[in-house]
Amino acid sequence: MATPSANALGRVGEEVVARYLNRKGLHVLDRNWRCAAGEIDIVALSDATLVIVEVKTRIGLGHGHPLEAIDKVKVRRLQQLARTWRDSHPIHSDGIRIDAAAVIVDRTGKITLDYRKAVA
Repeated sequence: MATPSANALGRVGEEVVARYLNRKGLHVLDRNWRCAAGEIDIVALSDATLVIVEVKTRIGLGHGHPLEAIDKVKVRRLQQLARTWRDSHPIHSDGIRIDAAAVIVDRTGKITLDYRKAVA
């Protein structure tokens, strides 16, 4: 398998996660939403809960598990971004949940998804 660019790899991972969320009954509201404070990979709605999903995609585990890149600082930023997104969109939600998804692509192209709910 040819090594894709970081942007292309990220798009693959986000697509895998968006499809997973749809299969699980969540409604994807937004992808790659940006503001001055940063970016949210995926915004979804699960019943009345706004779900913010951080997606980390890697080829293999040579640099550690992708979810290791989501530290306390990143989680705090995601929480702030979630509030900013909610305040700027006319969507009713009873709460906000921060989820994380690791998409691992091996050298043969096989994709593995590790999805974690409520990491914060």
